[in-house]
Amino acid sequence: MDNLAVFNWSGGKDSTLALHYILWANEYKIHCLLTTVNDAYNRIAMHGVREALLIVQAKSLNIPLYQIRLPEMPDMETYEKAMDLHFGILKEQGITYSIFGDIFLEDLKKYRENQFDKIGMKTLFPLWKRNSLDLVKEFIALGYKTIVVCTRADLKDFCGKVIDQSFLDDLPRDVDPCGENGEFHTFVFDGPIFTEPIHFTIGELVFKNLAQSNSSDQNVGFWYIDLVPL
Repeated sequence: MDNLAVFNWSGGKDSTLALHYILWANEYKIHCLLTTVNDAYNRIAMHGVREALLIVQAKSLNIPLYQIRLPEMPDMETYEKAMDLHFGILKEQGITYSIFGDIFLEDLKKYRENQFDKIGMKTLFPLWKRNSLDLVKEFIALGYKTIVVCTRADLKDFCGKVIDQSFLDDLPRDVDPCGENGEFHTFVFDGPIFTEPIHFTIGELVFKNLAQSNSSDQNVGFWYIDLVPL
């Protein structure tokens, strides 16, 4: 198979469903799952999930894991230099495609396409322009299980919940059902493409302040629930 690809893996539901489609279609060979990891805390960038769980997740998927270690909150120059370096290495190994789980953020898609055009790699977006609610309902119907590990400050009550129909019913109307606008992030721990479930227990709920809002006294940040490997 000549269509050798790297899959940009967050560990969450959108990545999982996109990978599900790719594996089912059997048109591309996945060389590895690529994940950016916070080097200071050994956690998946933004999602805050422990590296140990990421490793177990990749093992259950039976796909090699490729980590890009980044400092906490890197500037754009640092981020792009790291990505260019590592994808240059991957391209030398014969990889021609980079796959993402993005759904409808046009600016982000264009940015990814431009960056990979520079290094001569193609991009794929298996979920692109699909309806968010349809996607998450399909995800649930397929038998996948995912837990919310990170939420916007005002969505604290949803942090640590497993996504099911009840979860969707309770979401505020201005929140995308897939959290595509950054409202929340998830960790998938079971489903059809996994060889075995990922086991963990629920740890501490913490708030990470990112900035002070100029319009109110409220902090701007995210709630994180710690998942502790068993």
